[in-house]
Amino acid sequence: MTADGRASGLRLALFTDTFTPQINGVARTLERLVAAVERRGGAVHVETVDVPEASVDPRVERAGSIPFWAYPQLRIAAPSARRAAERLARWRPTLVHATTPFGVGLAGRSAALATGVPLVTSYHTSFSAYLKHYRLTALDRIAWPYLRWFHNSGRCTFAPSAAVQAELAAQGFHDVRLWTRGVDASRFSPTHRSAAMRARMGAGPDRVVFAYVGRLAPEKGVHTAIEAMHAIRARHGDAVRFVLAGDGPDEAKCRATAPEGTWFAGALSGIELSQFYASADCFIFPSATETFGNVVLEAMASGLAVIAPDAGPTLEFARAGTALTCPTGDVPALVSRVERLLADPALVASLGAAAAEESARWGWDAVWDRLVDDYRDVVALPTPRVA
Repeated sequence: MTADGRASGLRLALFTDTFTPQINGVARTLERLVAAVERRGGAVHVETVDVPEASVDPRVERAGSIPFWAYPQLRIAAPSARRAAERLARWRPTLVHATTPFGVGLAGRSAALATGVPLVTSYHTSFSAYLKHYRLTALDRIAWPYLRWFHNSGRCTFAPSAAVQAELAAQGFHDVRLWTRGVDASRFSPTHRSAAMRARMGAGPDRVVFAYVGRLAPEKGVHTAIEAMHAIRARHGDAVRFVLAGDGPDEAKCRATAPEGTWFAGALSGIELSQFYASADCFIFPSATETFGNVVLEAMASGLAVIAPDAGPTLEFARAGTALTCPTGDVPALVSRVERLLADPALVASLGAAAAEESARWGWDAVWDRLVDDYRDVVALPTPRVA
């Protein structure tokens, strides 16, 4: 898309605790956000954490950080809000967007309020789902008041799906607006199917490949998938291949417990990720903690038959007719869905075609146009009082 001037005059300061070259859904979305605003005539300044592999970018200010002990792929930082405010005063943004409620995001909140720059926030992690998954729901009494305090400091909060939007509104968040996600049909497409990638997967023409893409972490349901694929391999042997792309804190455990013949591709990006998706036949994603489900939409765009969680956010695009849905954490139910696809190649083909057709409705351009329009709208709103 060529520049249309929609963001002309917008000077966006983005505060986030995760950004490229880190590989995760939020970092990838924010990288796209920067490009989208610039393509529409705006300017962007990014404040984020430092990572060893980061290259120099004059738009990006990085704060010193250390790996989070429980999850080394994530970084934690405690940047100076005063220095952030000084940089904002020099750069003169028209809007601050804080995407994380800690570390760099907290510094952005403080700097925006100190300098009087309009502030918006976005909600990317389903804290309630994480607390439920890890049986820490007693912390709801602490988490929700803190999140309300953080997000209600701004003029609006952006939610990635209608289900999350409704949840946040019910929790007392003010002016929750929808900022959905999209998929790049040129990057994720059946046209990227590759014989060479199939060979790396160890899959000949007669093998059915079930793929998983995402963090290798308990809250993503990856152990449910591994347990289910043990049962499938016991029944079908080498006729089925299970392949995973991603890394995370449970990688060693996943490798140790996966069924024989499982292939771990590691963290992939670019054309390798495109080929990984398209070279599989089916996709499994049993996560119960998604706020949208980017990888599900990417798998659908790649023409795969998808088994998706029966949770609110993913049901907005992966539903009956475009995917099979499955209760999260239910190994027998997941096994039955896999068996159904193995028994019915026509169903695999029809679901893949329907998924690709549905994904075409989720292009990025409309997403960015709406977000930039919301940016321009909220700048004109009165600043809320902050306790």
